[in-house]
Amino acid sequence: MSFSADVKTELCRDGLSKKCCALAEAYGVLLYANDFSLRQIRIMTENDSFAARLPRLFRRAFSLDFDVCPPENAGGKRSFLITDGDKLRTVFSAFGYDPDRAVAHHINLAMVEQDCDRTAFLRGAFLAGGSVTDPARGYHLELSTGHESVCREIHALLLEMGFEPRDAVRGRNWITYFKKSAAIEDLLTTLGAPLSAMGVMQAKVEKHMTNAMNRLTNCDMANADKVTGAAADQLAAIRRIEAGPGLDSLPQALQEAALLRIANPSCSLADLAQLAWPAVSKSCMNHRLRKLTELARSIR
Repeated sequence: MSFSADVKTELCRDGLSKKCCALAEAYGVLLYANDFSLRQIRIMTENDSFAARLPRLFRRAFSLDFDVCPPENAGGKRSFLITDGDKLRTVFSAFGYDPDRAVAHHINLAMVEQDCDRTAFLRGAFLAGGSVTDPARGYHLELSTGHESVCREIHALLLEMGFEPRDAVRGRNWITYFKKSAAIEDLLTTLGAPLSAMGVMQAKVEKHMTNAMNRLTNCDMANADKVTGAAADQLAAIRRIEAGPGLDSLPQALQEAALLRIANPSCSLADLAQLAWPAVSKSCMNHRLRKLTELARSIR
């Protein structure tokens, strides 16, 4: 399953004990459903857990069943349908809509006054119209609805709850979305998916560790290139001295340094310093090799 499907599965583990929360969750589902009109209610989903939850949710919220339900073992995209006029009036009346008049979709704030109802409403909205990217690939959580006013009002609701969402339009849908990992973690925890929130945190830590390891590797490679380049210059200087006055003309300390570099062309200064007899400091070995380079430059 995708990460988004895992989140919805975790959200569906929440019970339906309180009727007010069931109503709020069903409200969020309907405002983000495929069709919520005086003609019909149609909810479509590919998520097994959400498909199993929907009939229980509507029985708890409205004491009614769907007119059309997919078979229990159905796979792929499944459709839940209500067309019965009495059932539609029951649903619309529960949210303060007049079922005999044209419906302008707005969030009835009386349905989301309590904190638990707000959480349930957002959970329903995410189950019906939400998605979240696998945090291993990026950070993006969104809610998509076909109603501009609902998008605007859920934005205000999220602001009241301490979140900072952003909005966009995609085709005929209005999108409320988050791009920051911390905001996604907090929202998933609020909705009732703490394990998924931990998954986002873990992915972020792994990314940071990978980036840190890459930086260290790049730094080591750069240092290795620097050591190799310096050693090549030192060997060239030693060969020039050897072809001119000869290494025997050098003081003993410089002669030892030259022979050590010839025998160990890839060693670092620290390693050469330890190979000297007696061992010397890194700065001392650096001074001797620099002296050899200066002597080589003086040879005509």
